[in-house]
Amino acid sequence: MQQEVLLALLAKEPSYGYELRARLRRALGPLGDAMNDGQVYVTLTRLERAGLVACEPSAEPVDRADRKVYALTTMGQQRVADWFAEVSWPRSDLAEFHLKLIAAAAARLADPVAIIDAQRRELLRRLRDAQRAEMAEPDESDGALLLEGIVLRLQADLRWLEACERNWTGRKAEA
Repeated sequence: MQQEVLLALLAKEPSYGYELRARLRRALGPLGDAMNDGQVYVTLTRLERAGLVACEPSAEPVDRADRKVYALTTMGQQRVADWFAEVSWPRSDLAEFHLKLIAAAAARLADPVAIIDAQRRELLRRLRDAQRAEMAEPDESDGALLLEGIVLRLQADLRWLEACERNWTGRKAEA
């Protein structure tokens, strides 16, 4: 589990681990069914050790005294802000980018459409570079084949970003 995803979910409000699990499952839809619930707690423990989250016992009745509430520290808030500003592509898992958009909107820390636009600019730059390199390669070479794959992947990612933008622009119009 990517640490920044949990940090971003905590940016909205302090939460119990089970609440974070439920929000992740809702955000991921059918992909959330494959999520390892224990990984959420392992990641929260690592974040606490790193000083990115603080953990306090629940104020709930005594029968649930073992429950802990997790909240972002100042360092955790900075890490989330850095993550939202990060432009890195491609990722092996598009779910992370999807969660970044959901967390940004939920916590009102960043505009999802602006995040999409930053990713698009980076993808267009990389596409231009890959196309230039592909043209410089001899036809039928191994390098040309790899570069063609990179170009096709970048083009597909750009189409997906267009779908993301339509979705998030529609959400803004409804709000």
